[in-house]
Amino acid sequence: MREDMDISKKDKYIIDGFPDNIYDNPAFQQDEKPANNGIIKKKDKKNKRQKKEASMTAMVGFLELLRFADIQDILLMIVGLLCALASGTGLPLMIIVFGQMTDAFVKSGQQNDTSLNTTVVEGECNQKYLGGYDIEAEMTRYSYYYIAIGCGVFILSLFQVWTFLLSAARQTHRIRQRFFKAVLHQEMAWFDSTQIGTLNTRLTEDINTIHEGLGDKIAIFVQYFSTFIAGIIIGFVNGWKLTLVILSVSPLLGVSAAIWTKLLASFTTKELSAYSKAGAVAEEILSAIRTVVAFNGQEKALNQYNANLIDAKKVSIKKTVTTNVSMGLTQFLIFGAYALAFWYGTKLTVDDPENYSIGKVLIVFFSVLIGTFSLGQAAPNIESIANARGAAYEVYKVINKDRPIDSSSHEGHKPDKLTGHIEFKNIHFSYPSRPDIQILKGLTLTVGTGKTIALVGSSGCGKSTTIQLLQRFYDPLIGEVTVDGHDVRTLNVKWLRENIGVVSQEPILFGTTIRENIRYGREDVTEDEIIQATKEANAFDFISKLPDGLDTMVGERGAQLSGGQKQRIAIARALVRNPKILLLDEATSALDTQSERVVQEALDKARAGRTTIVIAHRLSTIRTADVIAGLHNGVVVEQGSHDDLMNMKGVYYSLVMMQNYDKTEEKDHVDEEGEDDDEGDMFEYDDKNEDYAEIDNDLQNTHSLDIINRNSLHRRSSKRKSRRSTRSQSKKSNSIAKEVGEDDLPDFSLNKILALNKPEWFYIIIGVIAAAICGGIYPTFAVIFGKVIGTFSIVDPNERSQRTILLSLMFLVLGIISLIVYIIMGFTFGISGENLTMRLRSLSFKALLRQEIGFFDDHANAVGVLLTRLATDASQVKGATGSRIGLMTMTVCTLLAAIIIAFVHGWQLTLLILACIPFLIGANFIRMKSMSGHASKDQKALEEAGRISTEAVENIRTVVSLTREETFYDKYNESLSGPYKDSLAKAPLYGFTYAVSQSINFFVNAAVFRFGAWLIAHCYTQFENVFIVFSAIIFAAMNVGQSTSLAPDFGKARVSAQRMMKLLERKPAIDSYSEDGEKPSEFEGNLEFQGIKFVYPTRPKVQVLQGLSVKVSKGQTLALVGSSGCGKSTSVQLLERFYDPVEGTVLADDKDTKKLNLKWLRSQMGIVSQEPMLFDCSIEENIQYGVLDRQVAPEEVIEAAKAANIHTFIESLPDKYKTRVGDKGAQLSGGQKQRIAIARALIRKPKVLLLDEATSALDTESEKVVQKALDDARQGRTCVVIAHRLTTVQNADIIAVIQNGRVIEQGTHPQLLAKQGAYHALVNSQVTN
Repeated sequence: MREDMDISKKDKYIIDGFPDNIYDNPAFQQDEKPANNGIIKKKDKKNKRQKKEASMTAMVGFLELLRFADIQDILLMIVGLLCALASGTGLPLMIIVFGQMTDAFVKSGQQNDTSLNTTVVEGECNQKYLGGYDIEAEMTRYSYYYIAIGCGVFILSLFQVWTFLLSAARQTHRIRQRFFKAVLHQEMAWFDSTQIGTLNTRLTEDINTIHEGLGDKIAIFVQYFSTFIAGIIIGFVNGWKLTLVILSVSPLLGVSAAIWTKLLASFTTKELSAYSKAGAVAEEILSAIRTVVAFNGQEKALNQYNANLIDAKKVSIKKTVTTNVSMGLTQFLIFGAYALAFWYGTKLTVDDPENYSIGKVLIVFFSVLIGTFSLGQAAPNIESIANARGAAYEVYKVINKDRPIDSSSHEGHKPDKLTGHIEFKNIHFSYPSRPDIQILKGLTLTVGTGKTIALVGSSGCGKSTTIQLLQRFYDPLIGEVTVDGHDVRTLNVKWLRENIGVVSQEPILFGTTIRENIRYGREDVTEDEIIQATKEANAFDFISKLPDGLDTMVGERGAQLSGGQKQRIAIARALVRNPKILLLDEATSALDTQSERVVQEALDKARAGRTTIVIAHRLSTIRTADVIAGLHNGVVVEQGSHDDLMNMKGVYYSLVMMQNYDKTEEKDHVDEEGEDDDEGDMFEYDDKNEDYAEIDNDLQNTHSLDIINRNSLHRRSSKRKSRRSTRSQSKKSNSIAKEVGEDDLPDFSLNKILALNKPEWFYIIIGVIAAAICGGIYPTFAVIFGKVIGTFSIVDPNERSQRTILLSLMFLVLGIISLIVYIIMGFTFGISGENLTMRLRSLSFKALLRQEIGFFDDHANAVGVLLTRLATDASQVKGATGSRIGLMTMTVCTLLAAIIIAFVHGWQLTLLILACIPFLIGANFIRMKSMSGHASKDQKALEEAGRISTEAVENIRTVVSLTREETFYDKYNESLSGPYKDSLAKAPLYGFTYAVSQSINFFVNAAVFRFGAWLIAHCYTQFENVFIVFSAIIFAAMNVGQSTSLAPDFGKARVSAQRMMKLLERKPAIDSYSEDGEKPSEFEGNLEFQGIKFVYPTRPKVQVLQGLSVKVSKGQTLALVGSSGCGKSTSVQLLERFYDPVEGTVLADDKDTKKLNLKWLRSQMGIVSQEPMLFDCSIEENIQYGVLDRQVAPEEVIEAAKAANIHTFIESLPDKYKTRVGDKGAQLSGGQKQRIAIARALIRKPKVLLLDEATSALDTESEKVVQKALDDARQGRTCVVIAHRLTTVQNADIIAVIQNGRVIEQGTHPQLLAKQGAYHALVNSQVTN
């Protein structure tokens, strides 16, 4: 009897899209669960769907999915399949037993009726033997059958799951390794065209999807399929007419399910695209949080975000309603099927009593239903296999990809020695990702052995490209690159790269210790060699000052170090390789003058006896080169020594003149001063002078545009990397976040969450009432079901058929009720849930924007982590409110109704069944538990692997040029081995829990019917009641089981709610929404720092400012100079109140800034920082961002643009001010971004202008113009400037030299020079260049 309730449960819940909690092993379903509400998983379903729609071919064949299986895996899978086929027959066999047993019961009932005529002796029970029919003995026999079937199913289920999980774990492990290896050895062109983010998805999501599809899903599918086949066969054998009638309902069910999945899919797609838009807004805002805060842009950001959420909400509500309507329809159809089957079945028992008894009717009915439903349950498994095939398509495509330049290949010549003679012969080249733009157009160049050649020219002229061709990141389209006369294409790639040392403009360090970073240069390097290399790179001093020395962790991408320090470690890393060829791509551009000189000396030493190619903007770096080659438009236009080129008066001459022009003024004071500073990094002189392009603009306006485009495009590659970092950071910090986050969460309170849902309480109440009615449906069904079986003991045929017609109609009525109730629940809970989700997202985003900057510095709050939180937490919390309450109501009503009905119809049996229920629930609970516990551990372990893969892939150029692919591959494998061993060990455990939950029902049935027989035999009850009691309780238990299967949902919802509450209730140290504080009507712009001490909240040990005091009056310009890490930028951040000082005060017009209204304070300042953040909208909108509290007229925008000297450039663009700048301004060159940022600051007409290295990214020509714009802008404003270049500093009213977090000298330019102190030393070192 347990089957029919099976069915009810199945139909009810398969359709719901939840995996049926009794039958489906969710061992690896952890990421599946959020599919009901979270966004995460659906993403890939959506991709799959799109893939499916795009072309049905984007899937691997089923057998190809298994291509990484070895013999052992195949054996395991064969064993698993055989077990699954066998265990699938368990249920249909049980039905046969059940049917025969029902016949036995009915006979006892009929005997009982006839026996009423005979005389009965008082006080005797004469039901034990009726007509020589021993009901107890019969039942005992049936119980043994049940137990036997149960044991069989247990053993078979155990093995089917165990074998498949083992083989899946082994195969996925292999796939992960192959895939990562394949990615590491792809050629650069492939990385240019592949998004890094998608690779990480592939490594985690897609391979997990493959794991799901390879695992027990196949076994379970086979098991259900065999149940289906067995069920249908038994149906036809026992009664083909009835079988056909029942099957006639199935097409309707199928059609309704198909339509529903179609609808659901399209809604899901729409919902995801709406949410991903919102996510993109959030990502952009959070990555640029400092800019947003400085310009008081929180309000605007929030409105943008909310606009996208509203679209998503509408779609989501439609989606919920559709789901519920379809559930209701299905219920309706199923009850219709019951009605039809029982009506027709009783008709048959009257018309054709030889072939049809009630037992036969039940056997046919249930075996067909169970058969068809197990087909329904097989479907989700097919889906996950299909998903796996879709995911495998992309993954295997990468693994199989042909690699024209393969660093892992052993082919190619490895000469015994390399002298280092390099030639470029007539090279034509364009990047494969943008073939229409030709970079090199016939470059010919020779570098003699041991010679140094310097490449100069505007950006985008192909300097970096030549270096990449030499490392064979790409192959030229025409022409050849030769080393020692061998075409590099004939040489072994790895050998070639091992002989080349590279130091690039933005050195990439890996998130490990300094020692390990240097060791990446060469695996077998000794400690002495490392120290030697750091000495040569002038890094030894600052490393030995660090508390952990060489064992200092450098942080993700070297974030804990200043630019100059990173650069020197990168140089040391290149030097330990002892390369024959050294490539220096702007290697000293990130250093200030003082350390540049030392590093330059180190490089000069390093160059001895090596062939060196230098790309640089600074003359000092170039002058000593043996040959200087001027590139323009992808060809060499001039080459020779410094003096030759000066006489030629060409490209080089014009560059030299511009740089020298600034420096002639102080040539008199040349005298060398030692490096007395503690850092060797006294002035981080950040001249990342990227864009010579702009000089060219002025030299030849004709080419200006294509140069700019090319330049901006070309540079994008280097900038993208730094961006990706922030994304990877998030991944890495995910793991940290988890460890930090879970411990200090506030207590969970449902009331708080419900309070947020208050506006929808009306909907919730209606929904709850509907749920209560819904809860009563199944117990009612149980009663009708018992009565139907009871009618068969009525001997009079007419009375019997009347009763059955009435009861069949009642089934139909139940169907109609459940349809209505489900629709109501869909609307009410859909509206309340989606509104809550939207409200939570919006509130959380608002709360995030409100936090102080220190909050975002914390690793646990990296952008990626926060984005994931925004996306998943809100939708998970939805699971804890309306629909959750509805579910609980439904459960409680079902239980109450069922228990009352059961006790009324027979209390003894009820007690026995209730005693069994804990076992049923326990079995499911154990399975749930074992699944969720392991899933999170798996995630944790794989996160470490994810971190390694992300780091390697994001910095792939560095990894490849260091030939460290194997190292990363080994590290990756090592981090996988833990989770892999774990998953092997856990397979039998999952098998066991699955087997228990599969077989326990058989044992319970045995007990119940045996006891029921005893009760009948001893006159305690009627057989009809036995059925009513049994079905009522079991149905209720199933319903409850269903609700507990949502428990993981609730658990997640709980943690999510706690996290959200923690965020919403977090009081930021500096609240940007607060309205407190004065808003003076006048602000003059006098600023003062008094005795400021400060540490960054995330690095409390490092004292940045140690008593900084400096003052600037209105209209004056204060320049801060000093080595990197001395606290210059920090002081600007304190003015903006991104942070508050630990001690001391920051005064604005003699008022403590803490006492001023925060928005007002920030609106008085305009900030232009070193790496300006632009938003992905038009240039005009970017400039208007400066003033958000009113509408800005286009005239103002143009005026600001003119002031920033960018107007003419904008006018030259096709879309003028409407041109989109791309993600973070990627379509523009550094100088262009910088000037737009200046315009954005000027449009505010601020009283105070903060320039943090505002011109460092400009080349000399545009710097002059921008400098002029800034000089004009400074008129009548207080100005705080941070800069390395003297020109920017010398006309300041006050120059303050900062060292170790305090001012060591201040005055005007002439005063300080006269002092012959630290400033004087700095000036000299710049001039000597």
